[in-house]
Amino acid sequence: MRSHFCGRVDETLNDHCISLCGWVDARRDHGGVVFLDLRDHEGVVQVVVEPDNAEAYTALAGASYEWCLRVVGRVRPRVSANERLRSGRVEVLAERVEVLNEARDLPFALHENPSEEVRLSYRYLDLRRPEMQHMLRTRGRLIRALRQYLDGADFQDIETPILTKATPEGARDYLLPSRTHPGAFYALPQSPQLFKQLLMIAGFDRYYQVARCFRDEDLRADRQPEFTQLDMEFAFVEEHDVQGFVEVMIRQVLHEVAGVELVDPFPCLPWIEAMRRYGSDKPDLRLDLELVDIAEQVADCEFQVFAEAAKAADGRIVALRAPGGAKLSRKQIEVYGTFAARYGARGLAWMKVKDRAVGHAGVQSPIAKFLNAAELAAIIEVSGAEDGDLLFFGAGPWQLVSEFMGALRLRLGDDLGLIKEAWRPLWVTDFPMFERDRDSQRLLALHHPFTAPKVDDIEQLKADPDKAVSRGYDLVLNGIEIGGGSIRIHRAAMQSAVFELLGISKDEAQAKFGFLLQALKHGAPPHGGIAFGLDRMAALLVGTESIRDVIAFPKTTSAQCLLTGAPSPATPQQLRELHVQIEGGGDATAEDPP
Repeated sequence: MRSHFCGRVDETLNDHCISLCGWVDARRDHGGVVFLDLRDHEGVVQVVVEPDNAEAYTALAGASYEWCLRVVGRVRPRVSANERLRSGRVEVLAERVEVLNEARDLPFALHENPSEEVRLSYRYLDLRRPEMQHMLRTRGRLIRALRQYLDGADFQDIETPILTKATPEGARDYLLPSRTHPGAFYALPQSPQLFKQLLMIAGFDRYYQVARCFRDEDLRADRQPEFTQLDMEFAFVEEHDVQGFVEVMIRQVLHEVAGVELVDPFPCLPWIEAMRRYGSDKPDLRLDLELVDIAEQVADCEFQVFAEAAKAADGRIVALRAPGGAKLSRKQIEVYGTFAARYGARGLAWMKVKDRAVGHAGVQSPIAKFLNAAELAAIIEVSGAEDGDLLFFGAGPWQLVSEFMGALRLRLGDDLGLIKEAWRPLWVTDFPMFERDRDSQRLLALHHPFTAPKVDDIEQLKADPDKAVSRGYDLVLNGIEIGGGSIRIHRAAMQSAVFELLGISKDEAQAKFGFLLQALKHGAPPHGGIAFGLDRMAALLVGTESIRDVIAFPKTTSAQCLLTGAPSPATPQQLRELHVQIEGGGDATAEDPP
């Protein structure tokens, strides 16, 4: 049907007769001569239809924007070149035009910027846009390059089950009722975690998979109910083995796909240090601002919020410098207080530093009156504040203060234009093994319950689990966690001990993880791995904030597909076959077809 792509027509084809297929990107009628910009996935070429070609001219009588055409014609030099296009020095003089399909009543023009709801409802039109084509093609190149690298490193590409067993990994499972086993359910995998560990026990040594994963959780810009990850696992490794291999792979692949240059080696920060300096376990190193602890400087001050936090066992008081921020108005400063409150802050103290040399007379702050000259001078010195800067202060529980001040750091960096144009990777390591549920105070696995602790002694782990450190590691790029992994537990006794600490009884552990515990007793080797969020990586490479832009058919934030109408009701017959009953009424079923 076609001999060439529109975007690849150039001077090498002068005087050649070619066949093109595509969509009308633009139409211009000039004194009887019709000019068309014909577009396909490779780009645009100008087509000329002259009035003496009655057949072609008649075919185009009603042709308009986004009509689908086939054009047969001869390539010739273009009178007025368009240097922005590969095809900009030539045009195609049409000899025959065939309308393949019309486009009527379009919901939006491709050059417009409609709402996301409209874009997702007509996703096939949205995906015709060159910028969307670029995003998805970049994603494809990324996955292809990763596959080629891993194939060359003797990794085995092995598929693991989609229909599997529900095992707690930190999010809710999607459950599917079984027709052949009444009352039983499959779960869609949150990750291939347990199967890849079993593959290491099976002796495959190096495994990878571009895996579809499913999590029934509330969505954000970087979350989807179904997503794609590059899953990897290595046998007989320690942390540095995995991290060393991954660094080389990521550095080479991102350079190949997008020309990204990454430092060698990647810097590394323990979790506690990342939280202390940046208030985040995925800090954006393109921003130089850091949180500075000032408890020592204000422990005896008259400002009770500071004094109480300084004396509390889990308290923290930090200062954050906003360079040049003294020019902000009171109203602008209040906006940041409201922002911090969304992250749990009960208040956000501030201080404008106008002239450090004159003490109290050189600052403006609601809390200055509670600070003596020595305390004020110490705060300014330790925070590194210069004349014209603004200081924000956070005080309260350590974790809470770290989180809301870390969020404020990013907001200030964005608002004040302080984030550099750069690529800054970072390993974050030595995560806490567990965290406490705020309501029940139960121990929860910070990553997942199969991550190995730093200590090998089970009794030592049980004696003080709140201080246990895991052998986990995350790879962060420009403030986005693109990959997370760990060395795994490879002994059944340690795995059982971790289950016990998480409140999983022996009976429950046997029911949910008996196959894993049994396998760990059969010569399981030390092993570890990592998984990369391919949606997040692709979004970073194309410069979009939402992973929905790099997924062909994404869901909305309410986990709906506006294009197809999924999820949709089941018919009574389908429910009967699955031995499922819907309680509470509602629109949960559809009528059986006649």
